[in-house]
Amino acid sequence: MAKLVIIGPAHPLRGGLATFNQRLAKAFNDEGHSCSIYSFSLQYPSFLFPGKTQFTDEPAPENLVIHSVINSINPFNWIRIGNRLKKEKPDMIIVRFWLPFMGPALGTILRRVRKNKHTRIICIADNVIPHEKRFGDKPFTRYFLKSCDAFITMSEKVMSDLRQFQKEKPAKQVAHPLYDNFGDIIPKEAARKQLGLPENENIILFFGFIRRYKGLDMLLEAIAFIKTNHPEALRFKLMVAGEFYEDEKSYQDQIDRLGIREHLILRTDFIPDSEVKYYCCAADAVIQPYRNATQSGVTPLAYHFEKPMVVTNVGGLPALVPDEKVGLVVEPNPEAIAAGILRFYQLGEDFFIPHLRSEKQKYSWEKMCSEIRELAEL
Repeated sequence: MAKLVIIGPAHPLRGGLATFNQRLAKAFNDEGHSCSIYSFSLQYPSFLFPGKTQFTDEPAPENLVIHSVINSINPFNWIRIGNRLKKEKPDMIIVRFWLPFMGPALGTILRRVRKNKHTRIICIADNVIPHEKRFGDKPFTRYFLKSCDAFITMSEKVMSDLRQFQKEKPAKQVAHPLYDNFGDIIPKEAARKQLGLPENENIILFFGFIRRYKGLDMLLEAIAFIKTNHPEALRFKLMVAGEFYEDEKSYQDQIDRLGIREHLILRTDFIPDSEVKYYCCAADAVIQPYRNATQSGVTPLAYHFEKPMVVTNVGGLPALVPDEKVGLVVEPNPEAIAAGILRFYQLGEDFFIPHLRSEKQKYSWEKMCSEIRELAEL
């Protein structure tokens, strides 16, 4: 049995990173290891956080040890936590890296840990080159990456970006496991009843935080394109479920300018974990009209709930969504997105289900644990 530590967000912090870290810790514990999480007492200063709150009101996950102790902007804290982990001497630290802003804090902590000459440090890199570039990105990223022994990426794009900074250290690309911790599939009718949605409406789902790179504005243009050019085909509604992480007014103005409000269902508050299954199961399909992408946590979510996907041909999305099998891959522009939606309803949801059930078998937490252990030689 190995002693493992995951460094990254966890309860009471909310979001996909916290969900992933908690599910990964459970997978290691289920294998018989001892895995705890070192999370943040302060993750982002409030002026850097674009949402309404960083915290969830939901109960903590059971049977997980979470230490909320890292302060991302306090160098004295970094040294103290680094020394604490150095003395604790875990066999392996798995550290998440998703934003250069975190480079100084995490890089300093890990440099202290390395002094024990025992702990192997494996980074799971969600992004190496960020979606939105800021001053200091490159030096902060270099500083962090030098503190790690090996790397896991979950897309070819991130692996390519990583190799611009780290050409020699071991790295593996492993598929993002399925989010199977949001509950089982429930009937569409029951999910819609729970959310107060019409039973017989066709509904396509845009899910997750709303940021420019995710292309919601292009998707709204696609709805308007269908309304203008194929009005007979606009027999569905687009449900937008997720919190705005940028100016909401520009989207609301766009909706009114395009005259498509009647074709939308807007649920633009943060979606708690307990409600995720209802939104996914209520939809006919999940759409990801991204401008750019590394990998997406929405994709394994759609796989788990066996929902076909319409995704744009950017980053790691096409590799995860075999075209005309588990979904449709289109170019990142409104007309192509519109054509993808129309093609989905032409084929029908049932066309994709057998492929989804077959393909989803590839994405297991056991596989992720095994690849991490192999990199650490545990």
